[in-house]
Amino acid sequence: MSGPLPAASAAADAAAARAGVTVRQLHEIEEFESVFELFDRIWRPDPTSPPITTELMRAMSHAGNYVSGAYEGDELVGGSVGFLAAPPGVSLHSHITGATIGRGIGFALKLHQRAWALERGLERITWTFDPLVSRNIYFNLVKLGARPEEYLPRFYGAMEDSINAGDESDRVLAVWRLNEPHVVRAADGSPHRPLVPADAVAGLENKEGRPVFGRTDGRTILVAVPEDIETLRRTDPGAATAWRCAVRDVLGDLMAAGAKVIGFTRGGGYIVDRNG
Repeated sequence: MSGPLPAASAAADAAAARAGVTVRQLHEIEEFESVFELFDRIWRPDPTSPPITTELMRAMSHAGNYVSGAYEGDELVGGSVGFLAAPPGVSLHSHITGATIGRGIGFALKLHQRAWALERGLERITWTFDPLVSRNIYFNLVKLGARPEEYLPRFYGAMEDSINAGDESDRVLAVWRLNEPHVVRAADGSPHRPLVPADAVAGLENKEGRPVFGRTDGRTILVAVPEDIETLRRTDPGAATAWRCAVRDVLGDLMAAGAKVIGFTRGGGYIVDRNG
């Protein structure tokens, strides 16, 4: 088997098999209702503002967009929704992906999404993520090989779901360029872990759970994030706010000035190349 599309399909099938699930596109109203209920269990959103509605999933699927589910036997354990984005014929925007359990289901969903996009001639998938949630950063940058390309302060305005309530909705735009060599390697199970130069400087450090500003004058700058921002929001809202502001100031300013995020360290920090 050779070529990007067969290889992407094979990688997606292998990831699903490792996770013990079957991933497939969804088309029926009952399936969309199940995805709505799944997302409600995961995020426990404000009832007046769900992440997506059953009716919208139905319309998006019918119009040729991406709606999928991961099944363990007959039980839905994960779902993903994306829509075709600008520029036309190039990009899919992945609006929401979630799973009720770990075990590689999210990875299987993303590789299924990648194969779906490549089958339609698309070159990249984008999505937004909270720049403070370390496990999501690791998944996006290391497991998948996506690259942050834009810092978006207060992107969704006020959010009142159980995960984001009490914090501002800063997001980073991730761009997953589907045929880049490091992305292909990541899809095949080799995470993206670029080497950190010996002369890298700490732009933001984690000291006893608090952000401490450092230097941003080196070529490579490390920007730390908290170990568990979701717990911190509940136990120490002041520290959570300090982290939000510090990462916005350091990472946001570096990205706005043209610096490129090239990876994420095992210790929980963005690797930023100041020279792009």
